[in-house]
Amino acid sequence: MSSVLDTLIERGFIKQFTHEVEIRELLEKEKITFYIGFDPTADSLHVGHFLALMLMSHMQKAGHRPIVLMGGGTAMVGDPSGKTDMRKMLTREDIEHNVNCIKSQVGRFIDFSDGKAILANNADWLMNLNYISFLREVGSHFSVNRMLTAECYKQRLEKGLTFLEFNYMLMQGYDFLQLNKKYNCVMELGGDDQWSNMISGVELIRRKESKPAFAMTSTLLTNSEGKKMGKTESGAVWLDPEKTTPYDFYQYWRNVDDSDVEKCLSLLTFIPMDEVRRLGSLKDAAINEAKKILAFEVTKLVHGEEEASKAEKAAEALFSGGKDMSNVPTVTITKDMVGGALLEALLYTKIIPSKSEGRRLIQQGGIVVNDAKITEVNAVLSEEDFKDGSVLLKRGKKKFYKIVVE
Repeated sequence: MSSVLDTLIERGFIKQFTHEVEIRELLEKEKITFYIGFDPTADSLHVGHFLALMLMSHMQKAGHRPIVLMGGGTAMVGDPSGKTDMRKMLTREDIEHNVNCIKSQVGRFIDFSDGKAILANNADWLMNLNYISFLREVGSHFSVNRMLTAECYKQRLEKGLTFLEFNYMLMQGYDFLQLNKKYNCVMELGGDDQWSNMISGVELIRRKESKPAFAMTSTLLTNSEGKKMGKTESGAVWLDPEKTTPYDFYQYWRNVDDSDVEKCLSLLTFIPMDEVRRLGSLKDAAINEAKKILAFEVTKLVHGEEEASKAEKAAEALFSGGKDMSNVPTVTITKDMVGGALLEALLYTKIIPSKSEGRRLIQQGGIVVNDAKITEVNAVLSEEDFKDGSVLLKRGKKKFYKIVVE
């Protein structure tokens, strides 16, 4: 009898197990409760988190119950994993705001109806802990010698690891213990950079409760060169449409490297694997059809089919000679900007982050207005530029904006 584990392995999710044979037997015979934690360090999740949500969704579709754990408590400390410097310390108000924003996003991927999933916040048990009691109950089960060999700490020791962050592993282990007691949660899932932290929870439950507990890590979302995906020149690729527009989100996946198409289709869509392999095997110009499918399917999952269709139509209009410009990303300027400096309009609409960046782009030929390359940094956005009531501006090779007057 096959289980969700076969699906996850075939699609390339699973990187490491704590107890592979026991986990396989468990997932084949029982419906379990598992959890993935999300520290609310920003007011939106990004595409790296999306992989975790897809992993969670596959598990839920197979009948297992997910716990989405918001790190309202652990975010007060900051996870040192994968960081060369200490994270910025957030206020309670910042964290609460971020938690509320992320809660609304998660509901699009996980079904919380009829008790099919649980939303928890570790602030509920971490914020009021008695420190001495915590040290006696949890700290006594952790070896400092062993903690210092963990990858998440080793790379920080050279630059300086604060005692604040050193506690993070204990807190994550304690999270698993609490979820095990409250909800009979028996498994933690997460990215492979969390391996050391996840083992701590498994071992804490096994020692203190003499009960089975397990962990599986997923591969990180990296490209063929091993670099993390989901980064652009303007920053992270966010799931929040206000931070990364559906069009820019679509374009990110439309422009992935040919060698990354099959991996992305496998991890970030529900397309059957036979079709994934067929699409991934396409070569040269034909692979562009696979990229279009990837971009549409991922955008549909994150932003809905309507927004995915709009993004697709906008891309067709801009890159394939289509005539319908209604779905091209639109920005507005005020009337008094017409006849004024182009740089001022670009800064106002946030097409450029600064005037110095705008000047650099113009000097490198990276700003085009209505098919005309701008060569002067003091160029003016004139009334004649507004053909049919708008200006089509191209920034770089693939970023397009329709500028209208409000």
